[in-house]
Amino acid sequence: MQKPDFIFEISWETVNKVGGINTVIVSKAREMVKNYGANYFLVGPYIKAQTVGQFEEIQPPEYFAGIFASLQKKGVKAYFGKWLIEGEPFAILLDFDALMPYTNSIKKELWDFFQVDSLGASIDFNEPVAWGFGVGKLLEELALAMPEKRIIGHFHEWLAGSGILYLKNKNAKIATVFTTHATTLGRSLAGGNVDFYSNPESINVEQEARTHYVQHKHKVEEMAAKNADIFTTVSQITAIEAEYFLGRKPDLVLPNGIDVEKLPTIEEITEHHSIQRNRIREFLIYYFFPYYTFDIKQTLFYFLGARYEFHNKGVDIFIEALARLNKKLKDERSKKTIVSFIWVPTAVKGINERLVKSREYFRDIMNSFEEEHDEMDNTILYSLLTKEDARVEDLFDETFLRNLRNQIKRLKSSVGDSPLLATHDVLDPNDKILRSLKEHNLLNKEEDRVKVVFYPIYSSGSDGVLDQEYYESIQGSHLGVFPSFYEPWGYTPLESAGLGVSAVTTDLSGFGRYFRDTVKDKEFPGVYVIDRLKRPDEDVTNDLLNIMYKYASSSRRDRVQNKISAYNLAAKADWSIFAKEYFKAHEQALIKRYK
Repeated sequence: MQKPDFIFEISWETVNKVGGINTVIVSKAREMVKNYGANYFLVGPYIKAQTVGQFEEIQPPEYFAGIFASLQKKGVKAYFGKWLIEGEPFAILLDFDALMPYTNSIKKELWDFFQVDSLGASIDFNEPVAWGFGVGKLLEELALAMPEKRIIGHFHEWLAGSGILYLKNKNAKIATVFTTHATTLGRSLAGGNVDFYSNPESINVEQEARTHYVQHKHKVEEMAAKNADIFTTVSQITAIEAEYFLGRKPDLVLPNGIDVEKLPTIEEITEHHSIQRNRIREFLIYYFFPYYTFDIKQTLFYFLGARYEFHNKGVDIFIEALARLNKKLKDERSKKTIVSFIWVPTAVKGINERLVKSREYFRDIMNSFEEEHDEMDNTILYSLLTKEDARVEDLFDETFLRNLRNQIKRLKSSVGDSPLLATHDVLDPNDKILRSLKEHNLLNKEEDRVKVVFYPIYSSGSDGVLDQEYYESIQGSHLGVFPSFYEPWGYTPLESAGLGVSAVTTDLSGFGRYFRDTVKDKEFPGVYVIDRLKRPDEDVTNDLLNIMYKYASSSRRDRVQNKISAYNLAAKADWSIFAKEYFKAHEQALIKRYK
Protein backbone atom coordinates (compact mmCIF):
# COMPACT_ATOMS: atom_id res chain seq x y z
CA MET A 1 0.00 0.00 0.00
CA GLN A 2 1.29 3.44 -0.94
CA LYS A 3 1.91 5.72 1.99
CA PRO A 4 2.21 9.52 2.04
CA ASP A 5 5.32 11.29 3.22
CA PHE A 6 3.14 13.34 5.56
CA ILE A 7 -0.49 12.99 6.56
CA PHE A 8 -2.44 15.71 8.34
CA GLU A 9 -5.82 14.79 9.83
CA ILE A 10 -7.81 17.95 10.38
CA SER A 11 -10.76 18.39 12.72
CA TRP A 12 -12.32 21.17 14.77
CA GLU A 13 -12.47 18.55 17.55
CA THR A 14 -8.73 17.91 17.79
CA VAL A 15 -7.90 18.68 21.45
CA ASN A 16 -11.35 20.28 21.54
CA LYS A 17 -14.12 17.95 22.69
CA VAL A 18 -17.47 19.25 21.51
CA GLY A 19 -19.07 16.16 19.97
CA GLY A 20 -18.75 12.63 18.67
CA ILE A 21 -15.97 13.28 16.15
CA ASN A 22 -13.59 13.75 19.06
CA THR A 23 -14.37 10.15 20.07
CA VAL A 24 -13.60 8.94 16.55
CA ILE A 25 -10.22 10.68 16.43
CA VAL A 26 -9.17 9.79 19.98
CA SER A 27 -10.13 6.12 19.71
CA LYS A 28 -8.25 5.50 16.45
CA ALA A 29 -5.16 7.64 17.13
CA ARG A 30 -3.05 4.71 18.32
CA GLU A 31 -3.80 2.74 15.15
CA MET A 32 -2.96 5.74 12.94
CA VAL A 33 0.36 6.33 14.72
CA LYS A 34 1.11 2.62 14.44
CA ASN A 35 0.68 2.81 10.66
CA TYR A 36 2.13 6.25 9.85
CA GLY A 37 4.52 6.82 12.74
CA ALA A 38 6.10 10.26 13.10
CA ASN A 39 4.63 11.36 9.74
CA TYR A 40 1.11 11.55 11.18
CA PHE A 41 -0.15 14.89 12.52
CA LEU A 42 -3.51 15.95 13.91
CA VAL A 43 -4.52 19.55 13.30
CA GLY A 44 -7.06 21.51 15.34
CA PRO A 45 -7.89 24.97 16.70
CA TYR A 46 -5.89 26.46 19.55
CA ILE A 47 -8.38 27.01 22.37
CA LYS A 48 -6.26 27.51 25.47
CA ALA A 49 -8.79 26.24 28.01
CA GLN A 50 -9.06 22.92 26.16
CA THR A 51 -5.31 22.29 26.15
CA VAL A 52 -4.95 21.98 29.93
CA GLY A 53 -3.91 18.43 30.76
CA GLN A 54 -4.41 17.35 27.13
CA PHE A 55 -1.71 19.03 25.11
CA GLU A 56 2.02 19.12 25.80
CA GLU A 57 3.84 21.69 23.69
CA ILE A 58 7.23 20.52 22.43
CA GLN A 59 9.88 21.71 19.98
CA PRO A 60 8.67 21.09 16.40
CA PRO A 61 10.85 19.22 13.88
CA GLU A 62 13.36 21.45 12.11
CA TYR A 63 11.53 21.27 8.79
CA PHE A 64 8.56 23.04 10.42
CA ALA A 65 10.57 26.01 11.70
CA GLY A 66 10.50 28.01 8.48
CA ILE A 67 6.94 26.99 7.69
CA PHE A 68 5.65 28.11 11.10
CA ALA A 69 7.57 31.40 10.84
CA SER A 70 6.08 32.11 7.40
CA LEU A 71 2.65 31.13 8.68
CA GLN A 72 2.88 33.54 11.60
CA LYS A 73 3.59 36.40 9.21
CA LYS A 74 0.23 35.58 7.64
CA GLY A 75 -1.55 35.88 10.98
CA VAL A 76 -1.62 32.25 12.07
CA LYS A 77 0.39 31.09 15.07
CA ALA A 78 1.05 27.35 15.26
CA TYR A 79 1.54 25.40 18.48
CA PHE A 80 3.29 22.06 18.06
CA GLY A 81 3.11 19.28 20.61
CA LYS A 82 1.73 15.92 21.65
CA TRP A 83 -1.91 15.16 22.35
CA LEU A 84 -1.87 13.23 25.61
CA ILE A 85 -4.12 10.38 24.53
CA GLU A 86 -3.45 6.76 23.59
CA GLY A 87 -0.65 6.73 20.98
CA GLU A 88 0.38 10.33 21.84
CA PRO A 89 0.05 11.63 18.27
CA PHE A 90 1.69 14.86 17.21
CA ALA A 91 -0.78 17.74 17.12
CA ILE A 92 -0.61 21.17 15.52
CA LEU A 93 -3.02 23.71 17.00
CA LEU A 94 -3.63 26.90 15.07
CA ASP A 95 -4.46 30.18 16.81
CA PHE A 96 -6.73 31.85 14.27
CA ASP A 97 -7.62 35.00 16.26
CA ALA A 98 -5.53 37.18 13.98
CA LEU A 99 -7.59 35.96 11.00
CA MET A 100 -10.95 36.91 12.50
CA PRO A 101 -10.76 40.60 11.41
CA TYR A 102 -10.50 39.28 7.82
CA THR A 103 -13.60 37.07 8.08
CA ASN A 104 -15.56 39.14 5.57
CA SER A 105 -12.74 38.87 3.01
CA ILE A 106 -12.63 35.09 3.55
CA LYS A 107 -16.40 34.82 3.09
CA LYS A 108 -16.20 36.98 -0.04
CA GLU A 109 -13.59 34.60 -1.47
CA LEU A 110 -15.85 31.64 -0.68
CA TRP A 111 -18.70 33.37 -2.51
CA ASP A 112 -16.62 34.44 -5.52
CA PHE A 113 -15.15 30.99 -6.17
CA PHE A 114 -17.64 28.55 -4.65
CA GLN A 115 -20.95 30.48 -4.30
CA VAL A 116 -21.07 29.98 -0.54
CA ASP A 117 -23.74 32.45 0.61
CA SER A 118 -22.80 33.33 4.19
CA LEU A 119 -24.43 36.72 4.62
CA GLY A 120 -25.63 37.00 8.19
CA ALA A 121 -23.73 33.91 9.36
CA SER A 122 -22.84 34.00 13.03
CA ILE A 123 -19.70 33.18 14.98
CA ASP A 124 -20.35 29.42 14.93
CA PHE A 125 -19.74 29.64 11.16
CA ASN A 126 -17.14 32.42 11.08
CA GLU A 127 -14.66 30.84 13.51
CA PRO A 128 -14.35 27.41 11.83
CA VAL A 129 -14.16 29.03 8.39
CA ALA A 130 -11.35 31.37 9.46
CA TRP A 131 -9.52 28.50 11.15
CA GLY A 132 -10.01 26.31 8.04
CA PHE A 133 -8.30 28.98 5.93
CA GLY A 134 -5.45 28.91 8.45
CA VAL A 135 -5.16 25.15 7.94
CA GLY A 136 -5.11 25.70 4.19
CA LYS A 137 -2.27 28.19 4.57
CA LEU A 138 -0.31 25.70 6.71
CA LEU A 139 -0.56 22.93 4.11
CA GLU A 140 0.13 25.36 1.25
CA GLU A 141 3.37 26.47 2.95
CA LEU A 142 4.37 22.84 3.49
CA ALA A 143 3.76 21.96 -0.17
CA LEU A 144 5.80 24.95 -1.34
CA ALA A 145 8.67 24.14 1.03
CA MET A 146 8.74 20.43 0.10
CA PRO A 147 7.57 20.06 -3.50
CA GLU A 148 9.01 16.55 -3.75
CA LYS A 149 6.90 15.22 -0.83
CA ARG A 150 3.52 13.54 -1.16
CA ILE A 151 1.19 15.11 1.40
CA ILE A 152 -2.38 14.25 2.42
CA GLY A 153 -4.87 16.49 4.18
CA HIS A 154 -7.80 14.52 5.62
CA PHE A 155 -10.58 16.95 6.57
CA HIS A 156 -13.55 16.11 8.83
CA GLU A 157 -16.98 17.76 8.50
CA TRP A 158 -17.99 21.14 7.09
CA LEU A 159 -16.15 22.80 9.99
CA ALA A 160 -12.85 21.96 8.29
CA GLY A 161 -14.23 22.22 4.76
CA SER A 162 -12.99 25.75 4.05
CA GLY A 163 -9.44 24.36 4.21
CA ILE A 164 -10.13 22.15 1.18
CA LEU A 165 -11.63 25.10 -0.69
CA TYR A 166 -8.60 27.26 0.10
CA LEU A 167 -6.23 24.58 -1.25
CA LYS A 168 -8.39 24.08 -4.33
CA ASN A 169 -8.41 27.77 -5.12
CA LYS A 170 -4.63 27.99 -4.67
CA ASN A 171 -4.08 24.78 -6.66
CA ALA A 172 -1.80 23.54 -3.89
CA LYS A 173 -0.14 20.16 -4.43
CA ILE A 174 -1.96 18.45 -1.56
CA ALA A 175 -4.03 15.25 -1.84
CA THR A 176 -7.32 15.83 -0.03
CA VAL A 177 -9.85 13.52 1.64
CA PHE A 178 -13.13 14.85 2.97
CA THR A 179 -15.27 12.91 5.46
CA THR A 180 -18.75 13.99 6.38
CA HIS A 181 -20.06 12.32 9.52
CA ALA A 182 -23.58 13.75 9.17
CA THR A 183 -24.87 16.20 6.61
CA THR A 184 -26.04 19.52 8.02
CA LEU A 185 -29.23 19.36 5.98
CA GLY A 186 -29.98 15.75 6.92
CA ARG A 187 -29.67 16.51 10.64
CA SER A 188 -31.88 19.58 10.27
CA LEU A 189 -34.59 17.75 8.31
CA ALA A 190 -34.59 14.81 10.72
CA GLY A 191 -34.93 17.19 13.67
CA GLY A 192 -38.04 18.58 11.96
CA ASN A 193 -39.54 15.07 11.64
CA VAL A 194 -39.03 14.98 7.87
CA ASP A 195 -38.67 11.37 6.68
CA PHE A 196 -36.32 12.13 3.79
CA TYR A 197 -35.09 8.52 3.65
CA SER A 198 -38.35 7.41 2.06
CA ASN A 199 -38.02 9.74 -0.92
CA PRO A 200 -34.75 11.74 -0.85
CA GLU A 201 -34.97 12.76 -4.50
CA SER A 202 -38.11 14.78 -3.72
CA ILE A 203 -36.19 17.15 -1.41
CA ASN A 204 -35.46 20.61 -2.83
CA VAL A 205 -31.99 20.82 -1.34
CA GLU A 206 -31.26 24.55 -1.75
CA GLN A 207 -34.72 25.58 -0.61
CA GLU A 208 -34.68 23.33 2.45
CA ALA A 209 -31.18 24.51 3.40
CA ARG A 210 -32.45 28.10 3.43
CA THR A 211 -35.64 27.18 5.25
CA HIS A 212 -33.60 25.63 8.06
CA TYR A 213 -30.98 28.40 7.87
CA VAL A 214 -28.07 26.07 7.22
CA GLN A 215 -27.40 27.19 3.64
CA HIS A 216 -23.92 28.56 4.48
CA LYS A 217 -22.78 25.38 6.30
CA HIS A 218 -24.45 23.16 3.72
CA LYS A 219 -22.74 24.94 0.84
CA VAL A 220 -19.27 24.64 2.42
CA GLU A 221 -19.99 20.96 2.97
CA GLU A 222 -21.25 20.45 -0.60
CA MET A 223 -18.27 22.24 -2.17
CA ALA A 224 -15.79 20.37 0.03
CA ALA A 225 -17.34 17.05 -1.00
CA LYS A 226 -17.23 17.97 -4.69
CA ASN A 227 -13.70 19.40 -4.65
CA ALA A 228 -11.92 16.84 -2.48
CA ASP A 229 -9.89 14.20 -4.29
CA ILE A 230 -11.65 11.48 -2.30
CA PHE A 231 -15.04 11.90 -0.63
CA THR A 232 -16.01 9.56 2.20
CA THR A 233 -18.66 9.14 4.88
CA VAL A 234 -19.05 6.91 7.92
CA SER A 235 -21.92 4.60 6.99
CA GLN A 236 -24.08 3.31 4.18
CA ILE A 237 -27.11 5.13 5.59
CA THR A 238 -25.26 8.48 5.52
CA ALA A 239 -23.99 7.70 2.02
CA ILE A 240 -27.63 7.76 0.83
CA GLU A 241 -28.27 11.32 2.05
CA ALA A 242 -24.78 12.49 1.03
CA GLU A 243 -25.35 11.46 -2.58
CA TYR A 244 -28.64 13.37 -2.80
CA PHE A 245 -27.83 16.39 -0.62
CA LEU A 246 -24.18 16.97 -1.56
CA GLY A 247 -24.32 15.89 -5.18
CA ARG A 248 -21.54 13.30 -5.02
CA LYS A 249 -21.64 9.63 -4.19
CA PRO A 250 -19.02 8.79 -1.55
CA ASP A 251 -15.97 6.97 -2.90
CA LEU A 252 -15.61 4.93 0.30
CA VAL A 253 -17.35 4.30 3.61
CA LEU A 254 -15.12 4.63 6.68
CA PRO A 255 -16.93 3.03 9.66
CA ASN A 256 -16.21 4.25 13.17
CA GLY A 257 -14.50 1.78 15.46
CA ILE A 258 -13.31 1.42 19.03
CA ASP A 259 -9.99 0.52 20.59
CA VAL A 260 -10.71 -3.00 21.82
CA GLU A 261 -7.49 -3.15 23.84
CA LYS A 262 -8.90 -0.48 26.16
CA LEU A 263 -12.06 -2.49 26.87
CA PRO A 264 -12.37 -4.41 30.14
CA THR A 265 -12.18 -8.21 30.05
CA ILE A 266 -15.28 -10.35 30.57
CA GLU A 267 -14.12 -11.03 34.13
CA GLU A 268 -13.70 -7.30 34.78
CA ILE A 269 -17.10 -6.60 33.22
CA THR A 270 -18.77 -8.98 35.68
CA GLU A 271 -17.00 -7.36 38.62
CA HIS A 272 -17.70 -3.80 37.45
CA HIS A 273 -21.37 -4.57 36.79
CA SER A 274 -21.82 -5.79 40.36
CA ILE A 275 -20.10 -2.73 41.86
CA GLN A 276 -21.87 -0.11 39.73
CA ARG A 277 -25.25 -1.88 39.94
CA ASN A 278 -25.08 -1.68 43.75
CA ARG A 279 -24.30 2.03 43.57
CA ILE A 280 -27.35 2.54 41.37
CA ARG A 281 -29.45 0.49 43.80
CA GLU A 282 -28.33 2.74 46.64
CA PHE A 283 -29.41 5.79 44.64
CA LEU A 284 -32.81 4.24 43.95
CA ILE A 285 -33.37 3.59 47.65
CA TYR A 286 -33.30 7.29 48.53
CA TYR A 287 -34.95 8.27 45.22
CA PHE A 288 -37.99 5.94 45.51
CA PHE A 289 -38.10 4.22 48.89
CA PRO A 290 -39.15 7.23 50.97
CA TYR A 291 -42.47 6.96 49.06
CA TYR A 292 -42.86 3.20 48.61
CA THR A 293 -40.72 0.11 48.15
CA PHE A 294 -40.25 -2.57 45.51
CA ASP A 295 -38.01 -5.60 45.23
CA ILE A 296 -34.67 -4.07 44.27
CA LYS A 297 -33.29 -7.51 43.35
CA GLN A 298 -36.11 -8.00 40.84
CA THR A 299 -35.32 -4.68 39.18
CA LEU A 300 -33.62 -4.14 35.81
CA PHE A 301 -32.03 -0.89 34.65
CA TYR A 302 -32.67 0.34 31.10
CA PHE A 303 -31.17 3.58 29.80
CA LEU A 304 -30.98 5.97 26.88
CA GLY A 305 -28.03 8.34 26.62
CA ALA A 306 -27.79 10.99 23.92
CA ARG A 307 -27.67 14.65 22.97
CA TYR A 308 -30.98 16.44 23.37
CA GLU A 309 -32.43 15.60 19.96
CA PHE A 310 -35.89 14.39 20.92
CA HIS A 311 -36.88 12.84 17.60
CA ASN A 312 -33.47 12.18 16.02
CA LYS A 313 -32.25 10.10 18.98
CA GLY A 314 -35.57 8.25 19.31
CA VAL A 315 -36.43 9.62 22.75
CA ASP A 316 -40.06 9.91 21.59
CA ILE A 317 -40.16 6.23 20.58
CA PHE A 318 -38.45 5.17 23.82
CA ILE A 319 -41.01 6.94 26.03
CA GLU A 320 -43.95 5.60 24.03
CA ALA A 321 -42.58 2.03 24.25
CA LEU A 322 -41.95 2.42 27.99
CA ALA A 323 -45.58 3.46 28.51
CA ARG A 324 -46.78 0.34 26.67
CA LEU A 325 -44.36 -1.83 28.60
CA ASN A 326 -45.65 -0.36 31.86
CA LYS A 327 -49.24 -1.24 30.94
CA LYS A 328 -48.28 -4.74 29.84
CA LEU A 329 -46.40 -5.53 33.05
CA LYS A 330 -49.18 -4.06 35.22
CA ASP A 331 -51.83 -6.08 33.39
CA GLU A 332 -49.80 -9.22 34.03
CA ARG A 333 -49.28 -8.29 37.70
CA SER A 334 -45.57 -8.75 37.09
CA LYS A 335 -43.19 -8.67 40.06
CA LYS A 336 -40.50 -7.14 37.85
CA THR A 337 -39.63 -3.45 38.04
CA ILE A 338 -37.91 -1.61 35.21
CA VAL A 339 -36.12 1.62 36.10
CA SER A 340 -35.39 3.59 32.94
CA PHE A 341 -32.75 6.29 33.02
CA ILE A 342 -32.83 9.06 30.43
CA TRP A 343 -29.33 10.54 30.34
CA VAL A 344 -29.96 13.56 28.10
CA PRO A 345 -28.32 16.84 29.19
CA THR A 346 -30.20 20.13 29.11
CA ALA A 347 -30.17 23.43 31.02
CA VAL A 348 -30.93 23.00 34.73
CA LYS A 349 -31.20 25.20 37.82
CA GLY A 350 -29.69 22.61 40.13
CA ILE A 351 -30.41 19.36 41.96
CA ASN A 352 -34.02 19.17 43.14
CA GLU A 353 -34.21 20.28 46.78
CA ARG A 354 -36.34 17.27 47.79
CA LEU A 355 -33.72 14.92 46.38
CA VAL A 356 -30.92 16.75 48.21
CA LYS A 357 -32.73 16.32 51.55
CA SER A 358 -33.55 12.70 50.83
CA ARG A 359 -29.95 11.95 49.92
CA GLU A 360 -28.57 13.59 53.07
CA TYR A 361 -31.02 11.84 55.41
CA PHE A 362 -30.27 8.52 53.74
CA ARG A 363 -26.53 9.08 54.20
CA ASP A 364 -27.14 9.80 57.87
CA ILE A 365 -28.78 6.39 58.15
CA MET A 366 -25.88 4.71 56.36
CA ASN A 367 -23.39 6.48 58.65
CA SER A 368 -25.27 5.18 61.67
CA PHE A 369 -24.91 1.64 60.39
CA GLU A 370 -21.22 2.13 59.69
CA GLU A 371 -20.59 3.42 63.22
CA GLU A 372 -22.18 0.29 64.68
CA HIS A 373 -20.72 -2.05 62.06
CA ASP A 374 -18.28 -4.11 64.14
CA GLU A 375 -20.60 -4.55 67.12
CA MET A 376 -23.53 -5.26 64.79
CA ASP A 377 -21.73 -8.15 63.07
CA ASN A 378 -21.15 -9.90 66.37
CA THR A 379 -24.71 -9.29 67.62
CA ILE A 380 -26.25 -10.69 64.43
CA LEU A 381 -24.00 -13.75 64.50
CA TYR A 382 -24.73 -14.55 68.16
CA SER A 383 -28.48 -14.02 67.73
CA LEU A 384 -28.71 -16.25 64.68
CA LEU A 385 -26.70 -18.98 66.40
CA THR A 386 -28.78 -18.96 69.58
CA LYS A 387 -32.28 -18.14 68.27
CA GLU A 388 -33.91 -19.80 65.29
CA ASP A 389 -36.50 -17.05 64.91
CA ALA A 390 -34.41 -14.04 65.85
CA ARG A 391 -36.34 -10.76 65.65
CA VAL A 392 -35.02 -7.34 64.69
CA GLU A 393 -35.24 -6.35 68.38
CA ASP A 394 -32.91 -9.24 69.22
CA LEU A 395 -30.36 -8.20 66.62
CA PHE A 396 -30.02 -4.50 67.40
CA ASP A 397 -29.60 -2.35 70.48
CA GLU A 398 -32.84 -0.62 71.58
CA THR A 399 -31.29 2.84 71.50
CA PHE A 400 -29.89 2.23 68.03
CA LEU A 401 -33.31 1.03 66.79
CA ARG A 402 -35.08 4.06 68.26
CA ASN A 403 -32.62 6.45 66.61
CA LEU A 404 -32.84 4.54 63.35
CA ARG A 405 -36.64 4.72 63.31
CA ASN A 406 -36.46 8.46 63.93
CA GLN A 407 -34.02 8.87 61.05
CA ILE A 408 -36.26 6.85 58.72
CA LYS A 409 -39.28 8.90 59.81
CA ARG A 410 -37.36 12.09 59.05
CA LEU A 411 -36.39 10.71 55.64
CA LYS A 412 -40.00 9.93 54.73
CA SER A 413 -41.30 13.25 56.01
CA SER A 414 -38.82 15.16 53.82
CA VAL A 415 -40.49 14.15 50.56
CA GLY A 416 -43.69 14.97 48.71
CA ASP A 417 -46.56 12.83 47.49
CA SER A 418 -44.73 10.94 44.75
CA PRO A 419 -41.18 10.40 43.47
CA LEU A 420 -39.60 12.94 41.18
CA LEU A 421 -39.44 12.49 37.41
CA ALA A 422 -36.12 14.34 37.15
CA THR A 423 -33.10 14.56 39.43
CA HIS A 424 -32.69 18.28 38.68
CA ASP A 425 -34.97 21.26 38.25
CA VAL A 426 -35.08 21.72 34.48
CA LEU A 427 -34.90 25.32 33.29
CA ASP A 428 -37.44 24.97 30.45
CA PRO A 429 -40.97 24.78 31.92
CA ASN A 430 -42.13 23.10 28.69
CA ASP A 431 -39.32 20.58 28.48
CA LYS A 432 -40.22 17.97 25.83
CA ILE A 433 -39.05 14.96 27.79
CA LEU A 434 -40.91 15.87 30.99
CA ARG A 435 -43.99 16.81 29.01
CA SER A 436 -43.91 13.52 27.13
CA LEU A 437 -43.48 11.48 30.32
CA LYS A 438 -46.56 13.14 31.80
CA GLU A 439 -48.58 12.73 28.60
CA HIS A 440 -47.79 8.99 28.64
CA ASN A 441 -48.72 8.70 32.32
CA LEU A 442 -45.22 7.66 33.33
CA LEU A 443 -45.46 9.34 36.72
CA ASN A 444 -43.58 6.94 39.01
CA LYS A 445 -46.69 5.83 40.86
CA GLU A 446 -46.41 2.93 43.27
CA GLU A 447 -48.37 0.61 40.99
CA ASP A 448 -46.18 1.43 37.96
CA ARG A 449 -43.87 -1.40 36.98
CA VAL A 450 -41.83 0.99 34.82
CA LYS A 451 -40.19 3.86 36.69
CA VAL A 452 -38.35 6.71 34.98
CA VAL A 453 -35.45 8.91 36.06
CA PHE A 454 -34.67 11.86 33.80
CA TYR A 455 -31.03 12.70 34.49
CA PRO A 456 -30.56 16.01 32.63
CA ILE A 457 -26.84 16.62 33.19
CA TYR A 458 -23.59 15.13 31.96
CA SER A 459 -22.78 12.29 34.36
CA SER A 460 -19.59 12.71 36.31
CA GLY A 461 -17.97 11.07 39.27
CA SER A 462 -18.84 14.05 41.46
CA ASP A 463 -22.21 15.39 40.28
CA GLY A 464 -23.82 15.07 43.71
CA VAL A 465 -26.40 12.49 42.65
CA LEU A 466 -25.25 9.14 41.25
CA ASP A 467 -21.62 10.25 41.39
CA GLN A 468 -20.80 7.91 38.52
CA GLU A 469 -19.07 8.56 35.22
CA TYR A 470 -21.31 7.84 32.23
CA TYR A 471 -19.43 4.62 31.43
CA GLU A 472 -19.75 3.48 35.05
CA SER A 473 -23.50 4.04 34.84
CA ILE A 474 -23.59 1.93 31.67
CA GLN A 475 -21.67 -0.86 33.39
CA GLY A 476 -24.24 -0.99 36.19
CA SER A 477 -27.16 -1.20 33.74
CA HIS A 478 -28.77 -4.12 31.91
CA LEU A 479 -29.98 -2.73 28.57
CA GLY A 480 -29.14 0.36 26.50
CA VAL A 481 -31.94 1.60 24.24
CA PHE A 482 -31.09 3.81 21.24
CA PRO A 483 -34.02 3.74 18.74
CA SER A 484 -32.56 6.55 16.62
CA PHE A 485 -34.19 8.04 13.56
CA TYR A 486 -31.04 9.93 12.58
CA GLU A 487 -27.72 8.41 13.62
CA PRO A 488 -24.94 8.53 11.00
CA TRP A 489 -22.91 6.00 12.98
CA GLY A 490 -23.98 5.48 16.59
CA TYR A 491 -21.23 5.13 19.18
CA THR A 492 -23.62 4.70 22.12
CA PRO A 493 -24.78 1.14 21.32
CA LEU A 494 -21.25 0.17 20.29
CA GLU A 495 -19.82 1.51 23.56
CA SER A 496 -22.52 -0.30 25.53
CA ALA A 497 -21.72 -3.56 23.77
CA GLY A 498 -18.01 -3.06 24.42
CA LEU A 499 -18.79 -2.78 28.13
CA GLY A 500 -20.77 -6.01 28.03
CA VAL A 501 -24.21 -4.36 28.12
CA SER A 502 -26.85 -5.45 25.61
CA ALA A 503 -28.24 -2.69 23.42
CA VAL A 504 -31.03 -1.83 20.99
CA THR A 505 -30.46 0.27 17.89
CA THR A 506 -32.05 0.68 14.44
CA ASP A 507 -31.09 0.22 10.81
CA LEU A 508 -31.16 4.03 10.49
CA SER A 509 -27.95 4.12 12.54
CA GLY A 510 -24.72 3.35 10.73
CA PHE A 511 -23.64 0.88 13.40
CA GLY A 512 -27.00 -0.91 13.34
CA ARG A 513 -27.05 -1.11 9.58
CA TYR A 514 -23.47 -2.41 9.45
CA PHE A 515 -24.15 -5.28 11.85
CA ARG A 516 -27.82 -5.94 11.03
CA ASP A 517 -27.18 -9.14 9.08
CA THR A 518 -24.63 -10.33 11.65
CA VAL A 519 -27.18 -10.39 14.50
CA LYS A 520 -30.31 -11.21 12.50
CA ASP A 521 -32.35 -14.16 13.84
CA LYS A 522 -29.85 -14.96 16.61
CA GLU A 523 -31.26 -16.19 19.92
CA PHE A 524 -28.77 -14.06 21.85
CA PRO A 525 -27.76 -11.23 19.49
CA GLY A 526 -26.26 -8.96 22.17
CA VAL A 527 -27.32 -6.00 20.04
CA TYR A 528 -30.90 -5.87 18.72
CA VAL A 529 -31.41 -4.01 15.43
CA ILE A 530 -34.92 -2.73 14.69
CA ASP A 531 -35.86 -2.11 11.06
CA ARG A 532 -36.87 1.55 10.93
CA LEU A 533 -36.14 2.50 7.31
CA LYS A 534 -39.42 3.38 5.57
CA ARG A 535 -41.50 1.96 8.45
CA PRO A 536 -44.13 3.85 10.48
CA ASP A 537 -43.33 4.84 14.07
CA GLU A 538 -46.18 2.64 15.32
CA ASP A 539 -44.48 -0.52 14.04
CA VAL A 540 -41.08 0.58 15.35
CA THR A 541 -42.55 1.28 18.79
CA ASN A 542 -44.15 -2.16 18.94
CA ASP A 543 -40.87 -3.81 17.95
CA LEU A 544 -39.08 -1.93 20.72
CA LEU A 545 -41.80 -2.88 23.21
CA ASN A 546 -41.40 -6.55 22.33
CA ILE A 547 -37.61 -6.43 22.76
CA MET A 548 -37.81 -4.64 26.11
CA TYR A 549 -40.53 -7.01 27.34
CA LYS A 550 -38.60 -10.09 26.22
CA TYR A 551 -35.48 -8.80 27.94
CA ALA A 552 -37.42 -8.10 31.14
CA SER A 553 -38.81 -11.62 31.06
CA SER A 554 -35.51 -13.35 30.32
CA SER A 555 -33.56 -15.34 32.87
CA ARG A 556 -30.28 -14.20 34.36
CA ARG A 557 -28.53 -16.91 32.33
CA ASP A 558 -30.02 -15.54 29.09
CA ARG A 559 -28.97 -12.01 29.98
CA VAL A 560 -25.42 -13.24 30.57
CA GLN A 561 -25.44 -14.91 27.13
CA ASN A 562 -26.52 -11.58 25.61
CA LYS A 563 -23.72 -9.80 27.49
CA ILE A 564 -21.14 -12.14 25.97
CA SER A 565 -22.63 -11.74 22.47
CA ALA A 566 -22.61 -7.95 22.81
CA TYR A 567 -18.98 -7.95 23.90
CA ASN A 568 -17.92 -10.23 21.04
CA LEU A 569 -19.79 -8.09 18.53
CA ALA A 570 -17.98 -4.95 19.72
CA ALA A 571 -14.65 -6.68 19.09
CA LYS A 572 -15.57 -6.84 15.38
CA ALA A 573 -15.53 -3.03 15.31
CA ASP A 574 -11.92 -2.74 16.46
CA TRP A 575 -9.90 0.02 14.80
CA SER A 576 -7.32 -2.56 13.76
CA ILE A 577 -10.02 -3.68 11.29
CA PHE A 578 -11.79 -0.42 10.43
CA ALA A 579 -8.66 1.76 10.11
CA LYS A 580 -7.78 -0.16 6.94
CA GLU A 581 -10.59 1.72 5.18
CA TYR A 582 -8.87 4.99 6.11
CA PHE A 583 -5.64 3.69 4.63
CA LYS A 584 -7.48 2.80 1.39
CA ALA A 585 -8.92 6.31 1.18
CA HIS A 586 -5.49 7.83 1.66
CA GLU A 587 -3.93 5.60 -0.99
CA GLN A 588 -6.66 6.47 -3.50
CA ALA A 589 -6.16 10.18 -2.79
CA LEU A 590 -2.42 9.83 -3.44
CA ILE A 591 -2.99 8.01 -6.71
CA LYS A 592 -5.50 10.59 -7.88
CA ARG A 593 -3.48 13.66 -6.91
CA TYR A 594 0.06 12.49 -7.70
CA LYS A 595 -0.55 10.35 -10.76
